[in-house]
Amino acid sequence: MGKLSKFMTSVLVAATLALTGFTVSANAQDISSWQKEVNKKIAKKQSYPRAALRKELQGRAEVEINVDREGNIVAHNLQSSTGHELLDNEVEKLMKRASPLPAPPAGATDSQLTMVVPLAWVLQ
Repeated sequence: MGKLSKFMTSVLVAATLALTGFTVSANAQDISSWQKEVNKKIAKKQSYPRAALRKELQGRAEVEINVDREGNIVAHNLQSSTGHELLDNEVEKLMKRASPLPAPPAGATDSQLTMVVPLAWVLQ
């Protein structure tokens, strides 16, 4: 009987680990899907400032955003500049237009509510 109970304990532990792994994977997938939705919404709200168009300015930037549980952008920080004040100033306006973002998944941790979003203003 002792061997059987050890075997049962091993099976239960293995089943728990497998379920935990599944939950973590589903959570990571939920976070990834949410981040894609956030990027889509920001891209839809992004515009090219007319003055930057006239001057044919182009640039890429990265902005770190902090989102609350309802999807509101509560803080943002320009991590890398476009190299042009006109475009960098547009980031502030863009964050206001884009908020609120889709609400994060319920299982998101506080650290997952901060992300870096790449932005680009490119003439074609």
